[in-house]
Amino acid sequence: MDMMSVYQEGAYERLCRWVQAECKKLGDNDNPEVSDLLKMAICCLKERPVLFKYCAEEIANMRHHALFRRFISALTRGGPGGLPRPIEVHAHDPLRYVGDMLGWLHQALASERELVLVLLDTDANSDTDSIVRHFSKSSESDHTKFEPEITFVLDRIFEGACRPFKIRVEQVLQSQPSLIISYKLSNTLEFYSHTISDLLGRETALSNTLWLLKDAAQQTFFNILKGRGERLLRYPPLVAVDLSPPPAVREGVSLFLDLIDTYNSMMVPASVKKPDFDPVITALLDPIVQMCEQAAEALKSKGMLSKRSRTSSDLGSSSRDSLTFDAMLSKKTSTLTQAAEMSSTIYLINCLSAIQQALVGQRVAANYVDKITSDIDMNVSILVQMEVDAILTRCGLLSKISYIQNTTSEVDSEPGPLAQAPEMSPLVLSESLRTFFGLVTGTEGLLPEFEQLQLPRLRSDASIRVARALADGYELLYKAVVDPKNKYPDPRSLVRHSPDQIKTILEI
Repeated sequence: MDMMSVYQEGAYERLCRWVQAECKKLGDNDNPEVSDLLKMAICCLKERPVLFKYCAEEIANMRHHALFRRFISALTRGGPGGLPRPIEVHAHDPLRYVGDMLGWLHQALASERELVLVLLDTDANSDTDSIVRHFSKSSESDHTKFEPEITFVLDRIFEGACRPFKIRVEQVLQSQPSLIISYKLSNTLEFYSHTISDLLGRETALSNTLWLLKDAAQQTFFNILKGRGERLLRYPPLVAVDLSPPPAVREGVSLFLDLIDTYNSMMVPASVKKPDFDPVITALLDPIVQMCEQAAEALKSKGMLSKRSRTSSDLGSSSRDSLTFDAMLSKKTSTLTQAAEMSSTIYLINCLSAIQQALVGQRVAANYVDKITSDIDMNVSILVQMEVDAILTRCGLLSKISYIQNTTSEVDSEPGPLAQAPEMSPLVLSESLRTFFGLVTGTEGLLPEFEQLQLPRLRSDASIRVARALADGYELLYKAVVDPKNKYPDPRSLVRHSPDQIKTILEI
C-alpha cells in the first residue's frame, strides 16, 4: 500500500507538470480552446489542493499577461485590420473614452470568467449550456461568493489592466472636463463599480481601482461646483434697473436642469439605490442664492450711501432754516431707506422665484423647492409690511394704530378716552383719515401694484395682502372711534366708510 501511495503521488506530480505545461499555452491565444483532457486533469488535481493551487497560479499568470497585451492592443492598435478602431482614438471625448475602456473590461471579465469556470469548477462540464447556467446563477446573486481559487485567478488576471486603466482615467479627470461630463463620468464609474464588484468580488484589485476612480471623479465634480460657487460669490453681479434676476441665475438653473436629466437617466444595478441628489442641489444652488442675497444687500447699502452723500451735500443750510431743514431731511432719509429696502427685497424675490419656477415638478428637488417657497413667502411678507407701514405713515395712521393696540393690550390700567389723547384728537384723526380715504379711492394717489415683481401671481398676492392689512388696520381704528367710551363727539363724521365698504373699495 505504501508503494501504491508513492506511485500515486508521483502520478499526481507528473499530472501537475503536464497541466502546467498545457496552461502555459493558454497565454498564446486570446480565446483558447480547452480540451476535455485538460479539464479532466485539473478536476483530478482537486484531490491535491497544493498541486491544484500551482496549476491555478499558472493559469492566472498566463491569462494575466494575455489580458494585459489584449488591453494595450485594444487601446493603441484596435482590432484585426484596424476594426474596431483603437479606443484611444476617442481620447478627446472623455465620456466615450472612459466608457469604451469600461465596456472592454466588462466584456473581457465575462469571457475570462467563463474560461476560469470551465477550467477550475468541478461542477462544470463540456456542455456550454451548463456553463451559461452557472454564470447566470452566480450573476443573479445579490452577494456573489466565488470559490477562493476562482476569485484568486480572476483577480490576478485583471490586476495587470488596473494600472494602465487608472492612469488614463486620472488623465481625463486632470484635464478638467465640463461639469456635466464630470458628473456623467462619476455616474458611469459608479455603475461599473457595482456591476464588476458583483461579478468579480468587492475585495479585488479591479474593483478597488474602480471605486477609487469613482470617488476621484465625484471629487472632481464637486471641486468644479465649489470653484464655480466661489467665483459667483467673489464677483456678485450688478442689479439690473428692472430688478430682474442676473444671467448667472438663469445659467445656473439651466445647468441644474441638465444635471437632473442626467441623474434621472443614470444606470444603476437593480439591487442598488440611486445616490442621494441633495448634495448636488446644495453645492450648485446654495452659492447662487447667496450671490443674490449679497447683490440685494449691496443694493440696499448703495441706497444708504446715496443718502449719506445727499445729506453731506445739504449741510450748508442757514441756521434759521435748520428746524425745517432737519424735518425735511429726516423725512427724505426715511423715504430713501424704505425705497432701497423695498428694491432689495423685490430683487431677492425675483431671483428666488426664477429658481423656484424652474424646479417646480422636479421630484428630486421637491425639498429644495419647499425651502425656496418658504423664503419667497417670508420676503413677500416683509415687502408687504414695508409697503403697509409706508402707506400708513404717509397718512399719519401708523402711530395711531400702534397707540390703539398698545392701549388695548394694557390690562392692568384703565386708559382714558382716546379722543382726549393729543395724537388721537378728532382734528388730527380727521386729517389722517382724509388722506387715507384719498389713497384708497385713488384721488390722493394709487396703492402699490408691485410692477417690478416679475411673477404675476406674486404681484397679485402682494397687492391683496397690502389691501387686507390696510382694511384690518382701518377696522381696528373704526371700532375704536365708534366706541362710546372713547368719547368722540361725532364719530360718523370721522369714519365715513364702514370696514365692509373699505374692503369693497379695495376689492377684497
